[in-house]
Amino acid sequence: MIPLLKRTFWLPLLAALLGLGVTANTSAPVNYRLDEGSSLLSAKVPFFGIASKTATFPKMRGTARIEGNNPSQAAIDVTFDATAITAPDDVTLGRLKSEKFFWVEQHPNIRFKGRGLTMTSATKGTITGQLTARGVTRNQTLKVTFDRDPLTAGPGAPISFTANAEIDRRDYGMKSFQLIVGNTVDITFDARIVPT
Repeated sequence: MIPLLKRTFWLPLLAALLGLGVTANTSAPVNYRLDEGSSLLSAKVPFFGIASKTATFPKMRGTARIEGNNPSQAAIDVTFDATAITAPDDVTLGRLKSEKFFWVEQHPNIRFKGRGLTMTSATKGTITGQLTARGVTRNQTLKVTFDRDPLTAGPGAPISFTANAEIDRRDYGMKSFQLIVGNTVDITFDARIVPT
């Protein structure tokens, strides 16, 4: 017979090692905030058909919610400060801020509101939602790669991810310089979300 004191010590430990102990409730909704300092949105477009230029959006704010047993109820809401856009040179920056592209004077924000997460593996999936830029809102799907399974991460773990999308800038009213600048824009959003 194992003495009572030893049993009360070893049995919970053994149960934990065998996966029989009480585990965290990863099915409960977990709310997150965007870690702005560790997140960046970039947009790359072809230039003269032989090169490319990349603009970045370093300022943003956002929230997310993930429910382990119901990923279709996941939500992400991120607003990017379009006035803080950066570009490789002053000429490009001026054009991007003008009415020919983002028209930041009239439309200072870009927003993505995602509703629904579909996982295709433990760390890959898609988020469907709506992207608003230059006052135009379109349905958009992001392909997402997580650094860990977001459905089992639990309430104490930050999550990093990269989201990718391809858009046609003409869909958002940006139709200028089509002989110089390509119409297809490759979007990359590297982000980190922290539980609240």
